Amino acid sequence: MSSLLITLLIVGGIVILIAIGYINHIVEHNKLEKARRRADLSDRVRRCSEISEALPGQLMSPQLKLLLARLQLHGSERLLPLDKHNNALKVRIAELRGLIDNGESIAISNPPQKVLSEAQAKDIRYLLENLHGQLSRAVKEGVLPEQQGKYWANEIRQMLVNTNIDLFNNLGQQALLQNQPGQARLAFERGVQYLRKQTDPTPYQAALKQLEMQLARANSMVLDTIKPAEEESYELNDGLKSLDEEDWKKKQIYD
Repeated sequence: MSSLLITLLIVGGIVILIAIGYINHIVEHNKLEKARRRADLSDRVRRCSEISEALPGQLMSPQLKLLLARLQLHGSERLLPLDKHNNALKVRIAELRGLIDNGESIAISNPPQKVLSEAQAKDIRYLLENLHGQLSRAVKEGVLPEQQGKYWANEIRQMLVNTNIDLFNNLGQQALLQNQPGQARLAFERGVQYLRKQTDPTPYQAALKQLEMQLARANSMVLDTIKPAEEESYELNDGLKSLDEEDWKKKQIYD
């Protein structure tokens, strides 16, 4: 066997090894990319489902419920080719199509929730921020028209404001029921300041007026609480003053 043939065989073997390595790299890369896309789509579908189910009833509308169902369907249909043997996913796609066929007559089972604590308000804010993120991504990918994206961004801002209005009002009312006018005043004052800081406070004038009235009421109750304490303090001081005068008179007599 000539040296040239041996060299060609060696070079050919090296080329084959490189080709095999490159092909394996491509295969692994495709597997990783497929797994990444599957995880990403699953996460997006899960988030939309969570928002649809967990958002309080006072913030959910047929239009929003329908939009979330469409986003779930879009993500699920893209996910199916990556997970062809997922029967649960196939069933869910059929369910979503049935819901969407109802249009704005879609059923809403979300119960209304009174926002009674900072923790509860935080959970709702998280859902709204999540919703905004999903819609922004849908607009970026062309799934949702930009004009609709702007409309829903404004709606989400109003939902956030309404959630905070409920929070401050309910915290104040709770404090009043517990005979804590100072805490009530603080809650109502926070609500008033929050609404006054809005870029456009016009839509919230009725809520602002109500919070201002509640603030004035709580402030009056605080002043009524302070007044008897001051009078009691004055009476005590007068009593001590009288005792001092009597002691001084006795001292004068004995001296």
